[in-house]
Amino acid sequence: MSIDLLLEEWKRTPSFLQNITHWRVYPGQEAEYAEFPAAMDEQIRAGLQKKGIRKLYTHQAVAFTQVQAGKNIVVVTPTASGKTLCYNLPVLHHLLHDNEARALYLFPTKALSQDQMKELHEMVEHLEQEIKTFTYDGDTPVTARQAIRQAGHIVVTNPDMLHSGILPHHTKWVKLFENLKYVVIDEIHMYRGVFGSHVANVIRRLKRICKFYGSDPQFICCSATIANPRELAVELFGEEFELIDRSGAPRGEKHFLFYNPPVVNQQLGIRRSSLLESRKIATQLLKRDVQTIVFTKARTQVEVMLTYLKESTAGVVPHQAVRGYRGGYLPTERRAIERGLREGEVRGVVSTNALELGIDIGSLEACVITGYPGTIASVWQQAGRAGRRHGKSVTIMVASSAPLDQYIVQHPEYFFEGSPEHAWVHPENLIILVDHLKCAAYELPFESDEQFGVATTPEILDYLVEERVLNKAQDQRYYWMNDAMPSHDISLRSAAQENVLIIDMTEQNRVIGETDRFSALTTLHEKAIYIHEGVQFQVEKLDLEYGKAFVRKVDCDYYTDAELAVNLRVLDELREEREEAVRHGYGEVMVNAMPTIYKKIKFDTHENLGFGKIHLPEAELHTMSYWLTFDELLTRELSKEEIEGGLVGTANLLKGVAPLYLMCAPGDLHVQPQVRAMNTKAPTVFLYDAYPGGIGLADKCYQVRREVIRTALDMLGNCPCEQGCPSCVGPVEVVGSKGKETAKRFLEAVR
Repeated sequence: MSIDLLLEEWKRTPSFLQNITHWRVYPGQEAEYAEFPAAMDEQIRAGLQKKGIRKLYTHQAVAFTQVQAGKNIVVVTPTASGKTLCYNLPVLHHLLHDNEARALYLFPTKALSQDQMKELHEMVEHLEQEIKTFTYDGDTPVTARQAIRQAGHIVVTNPDMLHSGILPHHTKWVKLFENLKYVVIDEIHMYRGVFGSHVANVIRRLKRICKFYGSDPQFICCSATIANPRELAVELFGEEFELIDRSGAPRGEKHFLFYNPPVVNQQLGIRRSSLLESRKIATQLLKRDVQTIVFTKARTQVEVMLTYLKESTAGVVPHQAVRGYRGGYLPTERRAIERGLREGEVRGVVSTNALELGIDIGSLEACVITGYPGTIASVWQQAGRAGRRHGKSVTIMVASSAPLDQYIVQHPEYFFEGSPEHAWVHPENLIILVDHLKCAAYELPFESDEQFGVATTPEILDYLVEERVLNKAQDQRYYWMNDAMPSHDISLRSAAQENVLIIDMTEQNRVIGETDRFSALTTLHEKAIYIHEGVQFQVEKLDLEYGKAFVRKVDCDYYTDAELAVNLRVLDELREEREEAVRHGYGEVMVNAMPTIYKKIKFDTHENLGFGKIHLPEAELHTMSYWLTFDELLTRELSKEEIEGGLVGTANLLKGVAPLYLMCAPGDLHVQPQVRAMNTKAPTVFLYDAYPGGIGLADKCYQVRREVIRTALDMLGNCPCEQGCPSCVGPVEVVGSKGKETAKRFLEAVR
């Protein structure tokens, strides 16, 4: 059955339509073409024509012209709009005319690097002149590395390899840095939060080394749709940029549906599970042979959904035609799944946001998004995986009961008419900045008046001298004074420096995946059920000291979910604003978190089958927080239970709303209510960055606090429940019968 017939069937099905809050159709769009620019080399024109390309899309022609004019550019056009040619054409053109010139391509993941290399090789094959292109990452054989350093016209890598494998060894890369003409950075919207803050500092180090070798490269960037692509590029690279955001690419007809699961308990406002509803919709699509991608928010959900879909499509869809895809799978598994999608052997894939990026996985027809992924930009990226080439496609976003999901599906105008979010980076995070100053000092000595992104660079360098990390010599320059290479101890991806390997002991010890140390506390504790490719494993031992978790295959009808106990105290208040009945604060906090218990949750029914205790050490986090304190004027008539319920309800609302204003994943900003905070001695809700030193989210939250609180009140007022539900303040059994009323009272006090 084609996608057309299924869409018609849905339109005639009242039980389906009653859950649709919005159905929008984007008509197909014809391509807007431009002639090949007059300056473009004949070899490139001939190569494009061999590939069947007779003209360029308008945005590709504009990009070529702007780069030729010496401008840094950032291209923001939809998925599958041919952004790759926006950088390949000007780079190859220059290399054909200057054999000594070099280009450096940066992609956020190895998978994307390899995918783009295939396209680059196809282009180069059609040229008469030899242009050598190489991938340089952790998988590159040692024997090939020297040849790449000397001969590579285009070096394709990722920020992690640039940080730890290229910049510290710049003396081996003299040919590259002396002749570096272009730096291409794809998917720059991914460089936000802690990762973006690290990458901004890596770019500072790159520019510093280029200056030392006498080169001054141009930057060519591509991004998904965000509100501030030019500003983000300026923040990351410290250069001026030209924005190209009008796409000339064609687009097939696209149907976009918001699906709100039915209410199963009117009094409590509880809706049917978004996971189960997504399963039902995806099963319909797969049984009708519509190639489908299902996005979920978490690794555990990928495996739960994969288990469900394999069961529900058994006998209709081959077992190996439905696959999972997420971080933690080994590279060979991921490449096989990507190839299967392109060739049509894999009919359905369940993924985390790992497949949001522009990896070529062919022309999918349908996309099911399980729960709002946290940002408008992410929704569009995920939706862009369906209908990548031509023809009709459908995207269905299935809302969960979370406040943010409910706000989005009940306010479709916010999503469809509003602008996407801003992407934020905070490269001045002191921990991150100091780490990269150490790396930069290892690479090249610092001059006494040199600045590294901040005016206080000399003070930080002097501090590192006091700590005996650097040595200030008689020539007034700062030198690294250790044998160890600092970059090896710094991870760009998270605050955690080391990952935990997951080892299957069922038959023989083999590594089946990995995760970061903080996640391991809640997903790899002893007796946790770890799911990989739909297969369940029970964790027998977690060895944090050596970074290993030992698991064994089991057959059980449940999965596990762990809880953390959090204690928070304020170390330093940096900003404050008082109102009549509330007080806003911002500053440094110390958070102590300890995993306490895990719950066993039954597949299908999601009922609680019991719990167990977790015996692991406490984790400590020094970070930044915004807090909202409620005065005695608001609380003097309330019981302790009412105050506690109102605080939990307020925290749930703010946790849901804040990501609307901060382009971050829900897990990047944690919320903690305290009935009597140590610093205020009053009921307080803390919103803190989930990374050491903070990455600017709490700071931004303090700045937009009134907009956040207004939206939270709006969400509260529009929720039809009487006393509280998971779609606003939380379930009544958690916040109490007056939780909703008290939360409203607290928030209305903010002026």
